[in-house]
Amino acid sequence: MDFRYALNDRPRWSHLLLYGVQWLLISIPVVLTSTFIAPAGETIAYTQKLFGIMGAVMVVQALCGHRLPLVAGPAAALLMGVISASAQGCSQSAIYTSMMVGGAFIALIALSGVMSRLQRLFTPRIVISILLLISFTITKPIIGLLFSDPTHQQLAFWFCIICTTLMAVANNLLRGVWKSTVVMWAMLLGSLVYYAFVGFPSSIAADTHSSSLFMQKFDLDWGVVLSFLFCYVALLINQVGSVQSLGGMVGADNMEKRNKRGMILVGLGNILSGAAGVIGPVDYSLSPGIVASTRCASRYTVIPAGLAMIAIAFSPTIVGFLMSIPSPVMGTVLLFLMGTQLAAGFEMVRSTGSVTEFRHGMIIALPLLFNVVMTFAPESAIATIPEIIRPIVGNGFVMGVIIILLLEHIFLRDKK
Repeated sequence: MDFRYALNDRPRWSHLLLYGVQWLLISIPVVLTSTFIAPAGETIAYTQKLFGIMGAVMVVQALCGHRLPLVAGPAAALLMGVISASAQGCSQSAIYTSMMVGGAFIALIALSGVMSRLQRLFTPRIVISILLLISFTITKPIIGLLFSDPTHQQLAFWFCIICTTLMAVANNLLRGVWKSTVVMWAMLLGSLVYYAFVGFPSSIAADTHSSSLFMQKFDLDWGVVLSFLFCYVALLINQVGSVQSLGGMVGADNMEKRNKRGMILVGLGNILSGAAGVIGPVDYSLSPGIVASTRCASRYTVIPAGLAMIAIAFSPTIVGFLMSIPSPVMGTVLLFLMGTQLAAGFEMVRSTGSVTEFRHGMIIALPLLFNVVMTFAPESAIATIPEIIRPIVGNGFVMGVIIILLLEHIFLRDKK
């Protein structure tokens, strides 16, 4: 591909700022769609920490990590872990301490050089299954966001149907940077439309509880740690896939070295996030589409966006304004994003030829159905699982990953 700016080119200041604004407009929704897991009364502080850490990871990665123009955002795989662990009554300190352990696990894997051996486990069917598992697991919190206001549930229902359809049409018709900002426009215009029906808020969102920069208590629960390690397997796949896809597209050299440095920084970022009590970062795979549409592969263009995110982190007013987006709008956006993830999984089935017989379909289908059962299982049923293994067995996403690994490599494996 013929790029206006190559990977290591430095655009002039006016172009650098313009591209930086584009990356920022794409990065903001990525962060906001994960803030619904914030502790009650600490949403603004939680979001501030998210913006600061994600912005810092983007800047450091571009300068001395994988050195590619990639967007860093909260990892969807870890979101699944937090949702499942919270539903089982695990404490916030146990959850985020486990995230610190997982971050160290990722960094050690990168330093040890065993990635090439581990990659053999991640067959296309396993990668596809994990993509689909994430989408299915998040349906329960999406339902919670959509129908959070009991007085306007009918409005939320029709709003979701109409807005999701319009987003799908816009995503199909738009090109270039406009296509990459569909989510941002949906949040902005969707909020205006929704508030036009229910009334605009008299003040912006604000916290009711104070929140310290770092957790005051660390709690090492090995059941929670083990469940999060499976989530980090999914994060590892996501990280390698993002770096490999963009690196190949822009013709980057020394990809093994870039992967290693990028993975180490992601591990360190997750340790920092765990200590701060927020969800950890990963590089998003949406960057190749943006690079292709702008024909700008310069890694320096994400630095202004990262610095702007850090600046936003120091302004509770700006974050409060961003967090005034209604819950049904956020739920609708999440529904659309999970739809795109499902579509990516189905496209991968086609492009890799991963399902050529009934047995292959069963390998993907059974973990998905088991995940749905565990996600919507009654709390009383989950409570009957022995406490020591409940964080693993009671976590639909983690059990889905375990089942797909067992089916793919042991029980229903290919003969050759």
